[in-house]
Amino acid sequence: MTGIRIDGIVIAKSVKERVKKAVDELKSQGINPCLATVLIGDNPASATYVRNKHKSCEEVGILTKDHKLDANITQPELNKIIDDLNSDSSVHGILIQLPLPKQLDEFSTISRISPIKDVDGLTPHNAGLLAMKKAVLVACTPSGVMEMFDYHEIDLEGKNIVLINRSNLVGKPLYHLLLEKNATVLTCHSKTKNLKEICQSADIIITAVGDRSKFTLTPDMIKEGAIVIDVAISRFNEKLVGDSDFDQIIQKASFATPVPGGVGPMTVAMLLKNTVTAASLSSKIGRQS
Repeated sequence: MTGIRIDGIVIAKSVKERVKKAVDELKSQGINPCLATVLIGDNPASATYVRNKHKSCEEVGILTKDHKLDANITQPELNKIIDDLNSDSSVHGILIQLPLPKQLDEFSTISRISPIKDVDGLTPHNAGLLAMKKAVLVACTPSGVMEMFDYHEIDLEGKNIVLINRSNLVGKPLYHLLLEKNATVLTCHSKTKNLKEICQSADIIITAVGDRSKFTLTPDMIKEGAIVIDVAISRFNEKLVGDSDFDQIIQKASFATPVPGGVGPMTVAMLLKNTVTAASLSSKIGRQS
């Protein structure tokens, strides 16, 4: 069998179309959704990511404010910038591009962002709301994966799902989102024993290791008709790859995502959606105060 390719570019386009309509509606009410990005240092990959996010914002009519900071910035200096953005009523979303330089603490930096401007969905406040099934702003990559399932009308109820990642960015929020859909979720990682056998019993495998030298999901690790969502992206043998070889996996899977062109575009699309949601939240709070 040859499975169905889950095309993240196509699905992201459908999300962007909905976002643009929402942006136009907010603008008709005098609200101009705005995303502030904070890039620290001169990491080329990070700069590219931020540039792509700005371009996507422009496509749907979201304003952007770009803050490029010196790599040697201190924690108090960064805190002041975040505080200023929190209090700036024209800014609805704040994105701190990760990773941060070593002298900065990621947890305290992310925690300082106002929860209603946390468009990455990474603050402890929003992570806690997600665990309690009350989240409004959810981490972009996990919500992008869920959007893919919805687009293809894939029912998750009762499915055995193996999730190979336990990070705050992907694995933990995705675990809670899958549980909300009544899936049975097993979280695995680099220390998990018998991973091949565990994967072979899964209806759905979501993998996000991102290092081919440590892990590769091969066709013999999945059962016939399984669904494979490859969240990982890394450079291997001078190519951008995920944790699996799409051309091989799709011969056995019922659905699978390619890399690139799978989950990646969804992450940016959900950032745009979160920014519009944050702008809407801000306007409601403003009317109530």
